[in-house]
Amino acid sequence: MKTRLDKLLESIDPAVTLEQVSFRVDEAMNSFKMESGMIQKWDDFKNVLTAFHWHVQRTILRIRLSRSPDLDIEWGRCCEILLKEYGLNGEKAAMEIARTGKEGGIYSILKKIAKQMIEEYAGNEIRAKISHYWHPLSTDEKLAATDEYLEKNGHLLPSELTEGSAVRIKADFVKVLQQHPRLIMRLREVGRR
Repeated sequence: MKTRLDKLLESIDPAVTLEQVSFRVDEAMNSFKMESGMIQKWDDFKNVLTAFHWHVQRTILRIRLSRSPDLDIEWGRCCEILLKEYGLNGEKAAMEIARTGKEGGIYSILKKIAKQMIEEYAGNEIRAKISHYWHPLSTDEKLAATDEYLEKNGHLLPSELTEGSAVRIKADFVKVLQQHPRLIMRLREVGRR
């Protein structure tokens, strides 16, 4: 009989979370239309990125909104991603890549935005499921869930985390759960090689 922890781990399995969101993002990438692969003007750059972000977001969430996106909000979200990917002044660095076509041009920028959106949206889903599972538990149930996880999955974790009484795992078990789908995905990828 499956425990509540088993059901949670099934619900956050990468095939259900990360891979499903990734599939939708691929679908959005393949259906996004641009007039040109070369962008020379700042406004054109902003328009392409905001339209792409909006398109991917709608595809991930499976919504058919007829209204136009708020360009300032979408641009702000794009800038956050560009800062993560390209560092300080990331939007300017990305514009230079789009303008010159170097480093993969605009397509590589769109791929990086898509990658970050996969992490964001799948991460939100994973965190929500974990929160729904974790917060109603009593302290004793939380300790029992941690012990159950270690018993069933401790062999997948680095030994420095599980040595002794696995205090580091027990102290921050919610983060361990949040990383579980990525751990499983990496293990599956190694198994395919």
